[in-house]
Amino acid sequence: MLRAAGDPAARDFMNEENLQPDDAKLSALLRESRSQPPLPPRFQQSVWRRIEENDAPVEAGRSTSWLDAILTRVLRPRFAMAVAIVLVAAGSLAGVREGRQMARQQAQTRYLTSVAPNSLR
Repeated sequence: MLRAAGDPAARDFMNEENLQPDDAKLSALLRESRSQPPLPPRFQQSVWRRIEENDAPVEAGRSTSWLDAILTRVLRPRFAMAVAIVLVAAGSLAGVREGRQMARQQAQTRYLTSVAPNSLR
């Protein structure tokens, strides 16, 4: 008996049916309906080659720059927080030093203005 999808009787019919998720017929039908696209040629070989390249140690003849060596060490998670703290402290110290120099220059300018106001204009 065919029923329309919007028909309330069709919904009741579907609810009455005993659909079990571990039904063997349903599992077989779903397995047959899956399409598996073919893998590219030499897929497995290229996967193993990439794995070997990543696992291979850096050769002695293959030199890395000093900047790369520093960055690889600094960007490790255990050093990242320490590097961040050092950079914040260095920035703060540089800011304090620059502030002191600016205050000294302003003080000198004010002194010269008070002692000889006409010579600076």
